[in-house]
Amino acid sequence: MKMKQLPTTANGLHGSVVVPGDKSISHRAMMFGAMATGTTKVLRRLDSADVSSTISVLKSLGAKITEKDNNITEVVGTGVAGLKSPNQPLDMGNSGTSTRLLTGLITGAGLNATITGDSSLSTRPMDRVTVPLSEIGGTFTSDHGHLPLTIEASKLDTEIHQTLKVGSAQVKSAILLAGLAAGSDTFVTDSFHTRNHTEQMLPKFGVKVETSGDTIHIPANQKLQATEIEVPGDISSAAYWLVAGLITPNSKLTIKNVGVNPTRIGIIKVLQDMGGDITIDTKTDFGEPIADITVKTSQLHGVEVGGDIIPSLIDEIPVIVLAATQATGKTVIKDAAELKVKETNRIDTVQEELNKLGANVIPTDDGFIIDGPAKLASSGVHVSGHGDHRIAMMLSIAALVTNGTITLDDDESVKISYPTFFNNLEGLVKS
Repeated sequence: MKMKQLPTTANGLHGSVVVPGDKSISHRAMMFGAMATGTTKVLRRLDSADVSSTISVLKSLGAKITEKDNNITEVVGTGVAGLKSPNQPLDMGNSGTSTRLLTGLITGAGLNATITGDSSLSTRPMDRVTVPLSEIGGTFTSDHGHLPLTIEASKLDTEIHQTLKVGSAQVKSAILLAGLAAGSDTFVTDSFHTRNHTEQMLPKFGVKVETSGDTIHIPANQKLQATEIEVPGDISSAAYWLVAGLITPNSKLTIKNVGVNPTRIGIIKVLQDMGGDITIDTKTDFGEPIADITVKTSQLHGVEVGGDIIPSLIDEIPVIVLAATQATGKTVIKDAAELKVKETNRIDTVQEELNKLGANVIPTDDGFIIDGPAKLASSGVHVSGHGDHRIAMMLSIAALVTNGTITLDDDESVKISYPTFFNNLEGLVKS
């Protein structure tokens, strides 16, 4: 763990930044390519620790994955029938997405496997995936609902009907992939309207996906075919620059080539509701809408955030709380208890670290109450990312609106989702 002095700026942020490829889409592109027959080409996938975990596991299952020139990754798929049980435990590192989606895929493919992860991942609940998969024929043993998790080869029901009990796209996708891999007629009802990358991307691989109201239907006995995927920039990574541009005085900043899937842009809606000056220039669509987003320094005001919008911004809540500390009035965030089971209990870590800087953040059972605006600490404050990439990046943006020396105990965790974050930050500060 390396200590880092966080940069500040007196001149604002100007210019443009390109964020890494979307993590959710990168994971799925690798997995679907492995399930397909033929060679899938993936352009601009996220090069991060989490996606590396997915690639390593897929290789253990029999896929061939190689890096080519011009930021292209080739996935030579075996088809589901060609996947094999691994010879050793599958290490998912810190990646909850890898763990939950691949649990569904491995279960549906009828393979034996043991899944492990790092200390943080091993505290996160896996029964939210294994319980619905058990109800359709899967067999598992685990450490009281946590990793390590052993999957026993089993045959799933030929017709699957599941209704999501938690607002998790990972759970939804695990069930869909299990049914697809097993060749089952699969119906999943999602009243939470979670992110829909799985449903959006599978047709690119030749899979018929039907949606009626809240129910997604994947008909039985479909095979994936190789294709080409271009990965847009990750809105979750862009979120830090959206907030940075709004709260840092004298700033105008453009984030280029960002994926603006309607199930992911809750943060833009909330920041606009707070008074943020945000312009969206939609450019193209590779199955996923892509845009350049420009933000300008704005006087923000408090709002209430809760209900159906939460699944579309759950990963962005830490940086939304930061924005709220600089807004006039009270902001209430509720219905976000899911924050407790992320890489850290983010309700605890967000309030602890921002309050160190002088914010007035009150934790609740399912969110926060924030009174603003707060003048953040001027010097000599040491903050901790708690090993959580999203906390570390949020605190780095917070430092921009302080005047003094803020040190961060952990600059390594950003490699989970945004390895070039500090390079981009320092480049913008100097521009």
